[in-house]
Amino acid sequence: MTSLPDKSPTLYERLMENQNRLKTEADRCAPGAARNELLEKLRQLDVATHINEWLSSPGLRAPT
Repeated sequence: MTSLPDKSPTLYERLMENQNRLKTEADRCAPGAARNELLEKLRQLDVATHINEWLSSPGLRAPT
């Protein structure tokens, strides 16, 4: 029987892990289309991280 981990990583943790991985990859990549694509993905992950923080904030209220 395989034991399951206590908890799976949160969305925020997964986003940060992907950001770190892509940043390392982009740093190693030569300037060009491939690097630009990685930088665009990094920008999208940054936006997703901010949206996740906003949605998870305790002060968020539903529109009325």
